[in-house]
Amino acid sequence: MAARSLPQRPTATWLQEGYKHIWMPYTQMQTAPLPQAAVATEGAHIILADGTQLIDGVSSWWSACHGYNHPHIIDAIVAQAQHMPHVMLAGLANEPAFTLAGRLAKLAPGTLNRVFFSESGSISVEIAMKMAAQYWLNKGVTGHQRFLCFKDAYHGDSLATMSVGDPEDGIHGRFNGLMPGQHHIALPRDEASTERFEAYVAEHADTIAAVLLEPLVQGAGGMVFHNTETLATVRRVCDDHGLLLILDEIMTGLGRLGTMFACEQAGIVPDIMTLSKSLTGGTLPLAATIANDRVFEAFLDEDLDKALMHGPTFTGNALACAAANASLDLFETEPRLEQVRTIETHLRSALEPCRGVNGTWGNVVDVRVRGAIGVVELDDIRDMNGLRARFLNAGCWVRPFGKIVYLMPAFTIPEDDLGVLSDTVVKVIGET
Repeated sequence: MAARSLPQRPTATWLQEGYKHIWMPYTQMQTAPLPQAAVATEGAHIILADGTQLIDGVSSWWSACHGYNHPHIIDAIVAQAQHMPHVMLAGLANEPAFTLAGRLAKLAPGTLNRVFFSESGSISVEIAMKMAAQYWLNKGVTGHQRFLCFKDAYHGDSLATMSVGDPEDGIHGRFNGLMPGQHHIALPRDEASTERFEAYVAEHADTIAAVLLEPLVQGAGGMVFHNTETLATVRRVCDDHGLLLILDEIMTGLGRLGTMFACEQAGIVPDIMTLSKSLTGGTLPLAATIANDRVFEAFLDEDLDKALMHGPTFTGNALACAAANASLDLFETEPRLEQVRTIETHLRSALEPCRGVNGTWGNVVDVRVRGAIGVVELDDIRDMNGLRARFLNAGCWVRPFGKIVYLMPAFTIPEDDLGVLSDTVVKVIGET
């Protein structure tokens, strides 16, 4: 990595004092160790205040697909910031947002061609749910007020998206009494589960606003994989009953699984799709909810009440949209999908020695790889904070959760850094 000037090292003024007031995400503040002080990033590396360089194995919650500080994205952000970081989108237009909408419409599969912008993945799913529910209301059809979702699902941390996550094994189970009730069922993975799924949908079709699914990989629910036949079955059953299909491609979209969108691998197109994370290359918060003509045209009317009455303050933020346009440039001009295939090939062989290991941290029950995702699943992780610290001490930023140790690096990660990550996972998991 090229030498660069680093920001001033932290003092107790910002780290120790700030920790007294900040509320960290997904953290038990009573027992968690002090977070690491990051002061810079470059490529696949996070630089800490003491000069330590960590190889990032999770690409900043799966978003920094082009690596950190890609000059093309940075230049686009700087240029946009110099003349208009933001302007409200209601009644006004800005070039980055309108250009990005057109590009996403051309890039997305099928007739997904109407783009609504928001700031986070959770909210993009909420907007998709709102679109689906209002679609039926606008058509004068009542009763379609619930969503069909699946075991191991995770779609966000906001109230509505918590309701469509796994109600038993998910992280939001304690809120089940508060959240609106949804239809939860196992994915149709084989003949028996397909029959149950088909029968359930047939019985409840008149109450379902849409079916909601993470295609091919259910992410935060445990990196659970399913095949293209499952995805095609869900689409077919939706079509059989005239139901909408929402695909949450926040994690799987934009190259992570080796195609621009996971649904392409099954040859199907949803009615609504959500994107975020890699959309700006992990630089600025932005999400998109993309609907097809069938959905959009149900909102066209003389009556304002039939419009989509939704508008986040920073919807279509010019700065974030400029970053996203630059990110799409890189997908067009640099070999991202080829890089994903290279990562997949490496992880398939490199993580295989973990299979069947019974070690200090837990017993390995599965090793699986799809695209630029490598997963080692344990029966249990016996000391989460200890395991995370072990990776940190080895110079790797790897964040196990639940029962899995996983790698989801930047698509641009150098071969030697990827090798260090995978070798470290094998070594640490194999410790006895």
